Amino acid sequence: MSDSPDVLSLREGRFARFEAVSWWRQERLRSARVLVIGAGALGNEVLKNLALLGVGQVAVADQDHVELSNLSRSVLYRETDEGKPKAECAARAMESIHAGTQITPLVGNVLADLGLGWFRWADVVVGALDNREARVFVNSACARTGRPWVDGGIEVLQGIVRGFFPPQTACYECTMSQVDWDLIQKRRSCTMLARRALAERGTPTTPTTASVIGGMQAQEVIKLLHGMEALTGRGFFFDGAYHQSYAMNYPVHPDCPWHEPAAEIMTMEAWGGSTPLREIAAEAERRLGGLDALDLSRELVEAMECAPCGTQTAVWRAAEHVSEEQLVCPACGGACAPRLVHSLPGGSPLLERTVSGLGLPVWDILYARHGEQVLGFELAADSPFATNSLSPSSPVNP
Repeated sequence: MSDSPDVLSLREGRFARFEAVSWWRQERLRSARVLVIGAGALGNEVLKNLALLGVGQVAVADQDHVELSNLSRSVLYRETDEGKPKAECAARAMESIHAGTQITPLVGNVLADLGLGWFRWADVVVGALDNREARVFVNSACARTGRPWVDGGIEVLQGIVRGFFPPQTACYECTMSQVDWDLIQKRRSCTMLARRALAERGTPTTPTTASVIGGMQAQEVIKLLHGMEALTGRGFFFDGAYHQSYAMNYPVHPDCPWHEPAAEIMTMEAWGGSTPLREIAAEAERRLGGLDALDLSRELVEAMECAPCGTQTAVWRAAEHVSEEQLVCPACGGACAPRLVHSLPGGSPLLERTVSGLGLPVWDILYARHGEQVLGFELAADSPFATNSLSPSSPVNP
């Protein structure tokens, strides 16, 4: 018999304090997929919390690079990160917090570069955004793919958290006033140079408010993943100055387009950016008995037009990727305006192009329409994940 007495180990597991909660299912978090859009001050707090919670798969999308002014408000960045993509720096920092979380950084603009396949992949989407146009796009993407999303916004000592799960609940567009729509329309009517200047203006924030709102957003993710009652169709306003915080309910707006059941989406593993649109149209016509149009996931700039001299220059890319040179007429030097397209008729000669040749991002979804029938095609060949992990997980309940 050994002379050494048996030693009882009192060492707790990494998530022991979570698992002590009666309803907690750590395995559900370990298998979860969360898409976070925005890696600024608010996104940093959300991402930090997701890593601490042990969420299994996280994708983070942001187009910006770390600046010195970010360091006072963003917990995941360091001085050595200055000039590097935020999404990549945030991913590295998350891995240092919890190596068990698989993080995918997506460096790009949500309006131009984020295919709808990413939304369908996720169980929950978190928005850490600072402009209405991006929120409108995220809202439409979540409605089309049947995913709940948690929106957050901060300014100085105030913040708001809102949850949306259309068509079951009110969505972001239901909360928008006529003033909101007028501001979006005013922004869209500006020249593209003016729009870019507006986009570069930052919102004044503090790390304390970001911590509060980001923590609440992560908490809503926990509740959604556990099937608990969550902040869907509702919001919570945080007043850090006077602590006169309050909750609110959002009714479904009768004119909002996102409250019909989402169209069926088929995962097409052989189709991707190199697939001719004609092939997709032919399959859509076969399945629907005809084809009125292929609807795109976002507006694209077909061409830039100069009103004074009539010069037109083909573009075929998202507005966010139109170069500075393309904004100026090569013939007369005047300002050009974009000609936008969001749908291709069934007989359009543009169907001879490929998906990427049209300017759409990888892993996107196209919608075929015939009469009242709509069918979505997820172009999954360019997904970064293996075929056996490609199919979306079961939707969570609101």
